[in-house]
Amino acid sequence: MIHKSPEYVIREILVERGLSLVVAESCTGGLVSHRVTNVPGSSAYFLGGVVAYDNAVKMRALGVHKKTLDMYGAVSKETVIEMAKGVRQILRADIGLSTSGIAGPGGGTDEKPVGLTWIGICADQFDRAWRYVWPGDRLAIKEQTAEKALELLVEYLLGIIVAF
Repeated sequence: MIHKSPEYVIREILVERGLSLVVAESCTGGLVSHRVTNVPGSSAYFLGGVVAYDNAVKMRALGVHKKTLDMYGAVSKETVIEMAKGVRQILRADIGLSTSGIAGPGGGTDEKPVGLTWIGICADQFDRAWRYVWPGDRLAIKEQTAEKALELLVEYLLGIIVAF
């Protein structure tokens, strides 16, 4: 059996269903969008993305609330859900996928260590986020986060994961 990378599975499902995808990235810095657009024909379903590294950009470009950032921080369930909702609304897509995390080597705390990432997905009647703490250096954390974001999107599209 040939294993297809998640971005190719995403293409098959989104094209078949006529759905569109947008991405809001912080810690991955465009890596998720890069992987999605490596697939030939991705323009049929991928509308675009926003790299919102700074909190001010998260607020201005994605509509993340200042209160959310003040209360929970940029690396939180609440923020990635607002990022995914915001990019989906602003770019008018069916599905929004978001990432935020602490790639290091600095910036970590006991409560939010280096390697902590949150991934969010927003679609019709679906808003959900997942928390991970990845090992490794900055690049490894970014790569693991991008891979897991794409895998979670596949699982969502296949109906393996549902909203709570």
